[in-house]
Amino acid sequence: MKKFALTFAVLLSVSAPAFSGDPTAPVKEIMDATIKNWSGTDSDWVDIFDDSRLTRLYSKDFVTKYRAAVQNPAADEDGISPFDYDVIVNGQDACPLQDLAYAPKAAVNGTTEVVVTFKKATCMDDGSDKQAVTTVRFEVIDEGSNSVIDDVITEGDAGQPPNSLKNTMVLIAKGE
Repeated sequence: MKKFALTFAVLLSVSAPAFSGDPTAPVKEIMDATIKNWSGTDSDWVDIFDDSRLTRLYSKDFVTKYRAAVQNPAADEDGISPFDYDVIVNGQDACPLQDLAYAPKAAVNGTTEVVVTFKKATCMDDGSDKQAVTTVRFEVIDEGSNSVIDDVITEGDAGQPPNSLKNTMVLIAKGE
């Protein structure tokens, strides 16, 4: 009986949510995957929206919008992603990410904003500002006892407002 109780306790601890109460944890997992994707090595691309991450790291509302966007016939030809760009670096090209910093803000109305900054163009020879800092804001909420990403906000083009990934997914789902 002791062996069963110990085994059960171990299984519970392994399956328990790892992000309870830490709004930076799901953001760091997504950023770790993004860093790996742009590391410059010939590694396999890490899908930040694969089913295991999607249902564990993102809010139910985000997941619903993502799944609706994937259903759009105009979605990426590979049928894997509705996006034709990396939604974190906000582009199709980037260098190994440098000078990564996390800045969680105080929670407001149940949402904690985790601001991530990094340099993504340090290796570019196309006239890009190699020292430009990219800012991505992750809106993190608690769902049940888990901290999950509810939206990803990236900088808009010059003179344009920031881009909400949830809003983008709604537009993709509508075929826009």
